[in-house]
Amino acid sequence: MDMKQLLGDFLVLSGPMDQGWIKARFIPVEGMEAVDESLVSNISIIPVVGDQYAVMQLADGRWELAGGTLEPGEHYMDALRREVMEELGSELVSFRLMAQIINHSSAPEPYRPHIPHPVCIRLIGFGEIRMVCDPLNPPGAEQVAAVETVCIDEAVRRFRSIGRDDIAEYYLFAHQLRTAAG
Repeated sequence: MDMKQLLGDFLVLSGPMDQGWIKARFIPVEGMEAVDESLVSNISIIPVVGDQYAVMQLADGRWELAGGTLEPGEHYMDALRREVMEELGSELVSFRLMAQIINHSSAPEPYRPHIPHPVCIRLIGFGEIRMVCDPLNPPGAEQVAAVETVCIDEAVRRFRSIGRDDIAEYYLFAHQLRTAAG
């Protein structure tokens, strides 16, 4: 499957994304060879449970994308495993990278001192998780109120209902890649 051609079907992902002081671009990738690992600051996952997708709701009621910021010196896969346990109460079974989101910040300093600035990369992919406990909700982190498994249409509906078309399209992009892979 030509991932760049597939991207044309996604209005938000195919254009520049303006997130206030961050301008971002979604770049499909099929492996780590195209990624400058020294710029990776965040990693996110579209979590899969069988033929369903896990979605998480924060304590303030918003539906959000699972994943987060790397800690100082942390490898992105270690960060992903940590975030999946903290936010989803799950073990990571598999992960396939699908894109890098190149972020250009106009902020005077990085979000955290160890984060590359003014350019950094969020990796995003999809993968199977095994739910084993409630979210850990460590102090100082976003507090997760609920984790549910739903069909792709319901996941997309929930994100679109709160104006998060970007996350809805991440889920749809992952779904199309999974469906094409069989």
